[in-house]
Amino acid sequence: MKQNRLPKIAVLGSINMDLVIRCAHLPRPGETLLAESAEEICGGKGANQAVAAARAGGDVSMIGRVGDDAFADRLMSNLVREGIDCSHVHKTENCPSGLATVFVEESGENSIVVVPGANGRFSREDVIAASSLIAASDILLVQLEVPLGTVVTAIEFARLAGVKVILDPAPAPDECPAELMNVDLISPNESEAAAIIGRTVGSVEDAEKAARELHKRGANNVAITMGAEGTLYWDGTSANLVAPFPTTVVDTTAAGDAFAGALAVHWVCSDNLVEAVSFANAAGSLAASRIGAQPGMATQEEIETLWRTNK
Repeated sequence: MKQNRLPKIAVLGSINMDLVIRCAHLPRPGETLLAESAEEICGGKGANQAVAAARAGGDVSMIGRVGDDAFADRLMSNLVREGIDCSHVHKTENCPSGLATVFVEESGENSIVVVPGANGRFSREDVIAASSLIAASDILLVQLEVPLGTVVTAIEFARLAGVKVILDPAPAPDECPAELMNVDLISPNESEAAAIIGRTVGSVEDAEKAARELHKRGANNVAITMGAEGTLYWDGTSANLVAPFPTTVVDTTAAGDAFAGALAVHWVCSDNLVEAVSFANAAGSLAASRIGAQPGMATQEEIETLWRTNK
């Protein structure tokens, strides 16, 4: 580590309660399935990444909204138990908290439907209120389960303050404004990269072309996660396929969130983005081998053990 303090990571994004339904296969249109189990698990891409960063060794602050329903206190207390600062997580009156229905099939693949709830009320004013927190951070992590304009405002505040920004563009937007791409790193998966550029991304060669396009649109660096093939990293000059780590896939629900949170922490620690991507691959592999989004996030020690013994 190149500093004597924990990396300060601000995470701006969604906080949801996940209703996780496990079934033999994902339901097809018109099909009725009998599920194997159902469980309520704290989630949301923003909260997942906050937990991932905290467990990976970061000093993490969450910026977001919950509702005023029965889920709100559970969602807040769960983040606090992880050591996450929630001084900028606000309750929203007369509004439910975000809810996601997550179908997970036996292979570990998933299908997710999100009801934004209070996340949809997250506003530019909330970002302004948290601007000093953002400015004091090493990295701002953002995703797209809150209003696009709010995310753009947060990116602008961070860039003005000289704070690095990582964008996980999920869910992929129908339109991607130029301001959204003004980030230090964009980290989509293959399908998200394809949605943004409007072309299929089905191979490493496709991913490299997509990374070039995303860089051209404004992102300083690009990391496209490709599951078992690893992560295609583009630094604006050359491509590097960063190797994956061995794993038995159980649940991929939050593997991308584990990747993003661990990457942010290790990037601050090492100041080496290729190394940080490799570390993040290890975190993603561990998360995919476990059940549940936040419960499946690995600790710093677990990630480092896998990373150092297999890199």
